[in-house]
Amino acid sequence: MSTKKENQSGEQFNLGAFLTKNSMVIALVVVFVLFYFLTGKRLLYAQNMSNLLLQNGYVLVMACGMLLCILTGGNIDLSIGSVICMVGGTAAVLITNHGVNIYLTILICMAIGILAGVWQGYWIGYVRIPPFITTLGGMFIFRGFGRLILNSKTVAVQDTTFLNIFTAYIKIPGLDTDERILSPLVLGVLAVVFIFYKTISSRMNKAKKGYRQNSVLADYGRNAVISAVLLYYCYLLCQYKGVSVMLLWVVAVCLIYHFITSKTAFGRYFYAVGGNEKATQLSGINTNKVYFIAYANMGMLAGLCALLCLARVGSVNGSTGTSFEMDAIGSCFIGGASAYGGSGTVPGVIIGALLLGVINMGMSIMGIGDSWQYVVKGGVLLVAVIFDVVSNRKGGK
Repeated sequence: MSTKKENQSGEQFNLGAFLTKNSMVIALVVVFVLFYFLTGKRLLYAQNMSNLLLQNGYVLVMACGMLLCILTGGNIDLSIGSVICMVGGTAAVLITNHGVNIYLTILICMAIGILAGVWQGYWIGYVRIPPFITTLGGMFIFRGFGRLILNSKTVAVQDTTFLNIFTAYIKIPGLDTDERILSPLVLGVLAVVFIFYKTISSRMNKAKKGYRQNSVLADYGRNAVISAVLLYYCYLLCQYKGVSVMLLWVVAVCLIYHFITSKTAFGRYFYAVGGNEKATQLSGINTNKVYFIAYANMGMLAGLCALLCLARVGSVNGSTGTSFEMDAIGSCFIGGASAYGGSGTVPGVIIGALLLGVINMGMSIMGIGDSWQYVVKGGVLLVAVIFDVVSNRKGGK
């Protein structure tokens, strides 16, 4: 029996290809529905849905940077958790112990994160020390500096200005009051309009140039599902506290990196290096520079994550950031990034991070301990990588 269905415009819908391409999205839906029932519908409480993205915001930000590293050939950065500890510790000490201006502190901390990335990017890109060894060394070095800065203590930050920059909830005059919050729904409707506008304009442009494109059912069906989920999520935010500034930071980072990787020639360089580095060199692209930028960028995003984590938790200690890099790596591979490099997308990374987030939250609501959460997350990661490897073999890659 054929899995292809032809619509009136002559376009074909291949069910098998659709299921393979959207396997992680389907897995996310299945896991979400499963925990919805296992938690007695508590997973869909407004506060839980609001916290789902906020608790995993740092993962999404880190994963966008980790994706660029992975694209260059399956390389990873093991040091970002330690960079978060070092940068977060610096911010906490400057603000709490020395009373340094908030904005100056943010600039200093972002600079420290970038310098950490530049340090590693130089050894990886220009000296060609293997990324695993370089970042493993960085993991110990930066963790040590973080603990020295903190003097092995826990330092809290209570400055309202700093906390509001990253964790305040938006209140739009005329839409939001103490009794009613409507701004999330307005933002959701605007996002849905933008999604359909981009799809319509993209299809018209491809049709004008004679390019092959997805079926109408695939494109608009996907948009309808995304829009329904988005509007429902915004409706839940209206019932809690509204839209957090941290959510805007995360969305902004994801949109910027999605644009870079999908719409710019510079973004395609990372895919080219991971696909065939020698051919990329022969085409005139400086591959050393590509490696350097990938890890310098990772340091910058780790610095931003440090500030986000510090503002959300309110304190930092010598163990802050432990295993954060594993969540970022897991999100990339679960989201479809190839273990061999040259393949992966920001939307896929978002799906991977949300899948891990739903698993964590669902198991926490059920009262399941951290030990089993590690077992389940490890199993999901292993299955995702096995799926990628098997798919590549079948495709002759």
